[in-house]
Amino acid sequence: MSFRFHVNDEVIVISGRDKGKKGIISKVFVKLNKVIVNKINLVHKHQKPNKNVSGSGGILLKESLIDISNISHFCKCPSLILSKVGFRYENNKKIRYLKKNNLMV
Repeated sequence: MSFRFHVNDEVIVISGRDKGKKGIISKVFVKLNKVIVNKINLVHKHQKPNKNVSGSGGILLKESLIDISNISHFCKCPSLILSKVGFRYENNKKIRYLKKNNLMV
């Protein structure tokens, strides 16, 4: 089965603490059904000082995983709608498209 979310897709959070925020997917974890979205779902990470890695420690802000059921694709068209992704074949090539307005993703 093809995964519907890819890196650099624009998404919007539809539930949870960051509901309504928009961002771009930076990493996808297919087996976990989770993604990391830039500047969304920030958590505090207590980092111990380590000379080998970064040198300084402290409390850092880090992006955490978001389940794919909590995000939806966001269309950049003037109507600004949420949409699901479908697949179709054009010229013997499989493409992804937004179901509400038939735009390619």
